[in-house]
Amino acid sequence: MFKKVFFKCGPTVAVAVAAILAVETCAPPLAAQPEMKLNLVIVEGDGAVNNIRQRVSREPIVQVEDENHKPIAGAAITFFLPDQGAGGVFANGSHSLTVMSDAQGRAVARGIRMNRMSGKYQIRVTANYKGQTATTTINQTSVAAAVAAAGISAKLLLILLAAGAGVATGAVLATRGGGGNTNTGAAASPTVITPGTPTVGGPR
Repeated sequence: MFKKVFFKCGPTVAVAVAAILAVETCAPPLAAQPEMKLNLVIVEGDGAVNNIRQRVSREPIVQVEDENHKPIAGAAITFFLPDQGAGGVFANGSHSLTVMSDAQGRAVARGIRMNRMSGKYQIRVTANYKGQTATTTINQTSVAAAVAAAGISAKLLLILLAAGAGVATGAVLATRGGGGNTNTGAAASPTVITPGTPTVGGPR
């Protein structure tokens, strides 16, 4: 037969148990991990001028990075084209496109089909990764001109257009004698033909 044996806890054991409970209760909470911050960098496409006659735009490219500027793969990148005015649609006929960033943290908005409206427009871009978001805006311009194919920026195009208008105005004024002032310099010597032996020369 077995006998039940009971052990009585003395004051020393009770104090030890109380100390353990006190340590577990008063232990400070674990330090919270800092939240990741996303940066969205425009790689290509900002300031591009697109020729609407070609119906193809310059593909925007962005890169998503963390606060240490390290690329983040697997982030959801969404490109938004304007609903009205100059711009276009993506290959699926929608004004938005979502792609995942690659190993370099990059995402490309492929398959943009331009509409036939000229003007400036913005492509809004958002990045989403583990609950963190970042946004940026890509500015582009649509024109019906061959210079768009050369990759001239919108700012330079406007300067060239303004310069061309000034040259054209000067040419018109020159042909009209500068507003009626025909005596702008020495008159050219007329050609005179005399009887007899034909001679050509200045006036006698």
